[in-house]
This record gives sequence, C-alpha cells and structure tokens, in this order.
Amino acid sequence: MAQNDWGYTSENGPATWTEKFPEAGGARQSPVDIDTSLATSSGTAPPLVWRYSVNHPRSVVNPGYCWRVDENGYDSELRGGPLGANVYKMQQWHCHWGAKNGEGSEHTVDGRSFSGELHLVHWNTTKYNSFQEAAGREDGLAVLGVLLTVGKKHEELDKVVRLLPFIQHKNDKVTMSDPLDPCKLLPARTAYWTYPGSLTTPPCTESVTWILFKEPVEVSAEQLALMRKLRCGEASCGEEAMELLHNYRPTLPLGNREMRDYGGN
Repeated sequence: MAQNDWGYTSENGPATWTEKFPEAGGARQSPVDIDTSLATSSGTAPPLVWRYSVNHPRSVVNPGYCWRVDENGYDSELRGGPLGANVYKMQQWHCHWGAKNGEGSEHTVDGRSFSGELHLVHWNTTKYNSFQEAAGREDGLAVLGVLLTVGKKHEELDKVVRLLPFIQHKNDKVTMSDPLDPCKLLPARTAYWTYPGSLTTPPCTESVTWILFKEPVEVSAEQLALMRKLRCGEASCGEEAMELLHNYRPTLPLGNREMRDYGGN
C-alpha cells in the first residue's frame, strides 16, 4: 500500500511537509501561538454575522487525517468583522485533537494547548466562483476556529461523533440526515482574535483569514476518545491502518503579521 503523501507520523509529519509542499515553509503559516500581550486591540469592528442552514443532508467523511463534515453546497453566510465587504460560504468543517486531554489544539493561547480545535472553513463568494479558486487566493478563505476543552458532552457535536464508528477507515463516508445547527458549535461569547494565515494541512496555502474565538467550548472525554479511534488508513491496509491519536500541526512563528483582538473578556 502506498503511504499517505503526508500525515502526522515521524515519517510523513509536519516536519517533512515542506519537501512536497513548499508553501508550508512560507512566512504566513498557521497555526500560531496567540500571545495575548502582543495582540492589537482593534476596539469595535463591524459585528461578525453568520447564518447556516440546519435542515439539509451532510456527508461525514474520513479523509485519512481527521473527520470532516461536508456541507454539500447548501446556503450559508459569514460576513462582517475582518472580512470587509466580502461574503463567505461554509464549505466544510472538521476537527483536530491530541493523544491525550490537554493537547490537540492547533492554535495555542499564551503557550497553552487545548484538547482539540474545530475549524469551520468558508470561501469568498463575492470575489471567486468556487472553493477551489478561492483556496488559492490570499483573501479566498475564512476559517472560524473553536478551541475545545474537556467537560460536559456536546449534544450538537454528538450528531457527528456517534457516526464515527461508521467511518473508521480512510475514504469511508456516511450521510447525516438529522438536522444539525452549526451555530451551536460556536461559543456564546463572540470575542475573537484574527490574523492572516494558511491552511494547517497540506498544501498549506496562505489564503486564510483566521478568526479564533476566545471562549472555548466543552466536549466530553468520551467524545474525544471516539475521535482517537478513527484510523488513518484504508481497511485493506491491515496493521498499517493506525489509530488517529493526534492530528495537529505545531505552532509556527507569527513573524511580522498583526494579531488583532476584537471584543472584551
């Protein structure tokens, strides 16, 4: 079996990505550590506004390095905040986690890791005609990042987690027909940090406006444990289909980029 082009092992992990994906070595890479003492307070910004469809079929997929929920082209909207006059549409959302609780988030805050991180990936429909086109442009994508901590079970997220046993191997896919409200994945408080960055998985294209909510969201230890049982190979790989215990990229330097802080405590 051919090995994944990339992954999170010592052989194909983040330290090796620049060999096949040169953009991963760029100056606008993500994730970063958010040093709250260096963040520029931007005072009031236009409010961030989102609207998502609740009742439509979604696909839950194992691409070999996470679980991902594809929105299948249904109507949604993200605008305001740092996005200017552009309107963005949600393409998919997925999760990163660690081998144990207390690690697994891609972004860190003052050096602190969280137990996971949800990414809601949107593309700029004002300027571009497709997700693929937008993904290659510097203002093409906007990602909402939600930090996860261990606590009570997350009921909305559980609609995905309970399907994970059915997508154990790479390329497995199921259709979710239950209504799901992506708004319920976001924290109650809308304060956030924002900076220009990249996709955190290859090809690591530098096309993302990152919007990372300050307030974490709780998920249960059992929900995280189910995520770690996903496998990163195909069923035919046998022993090579390793459990996906961790799938986060370590932080990279912010460099001369500005980290802006919107919202109060």
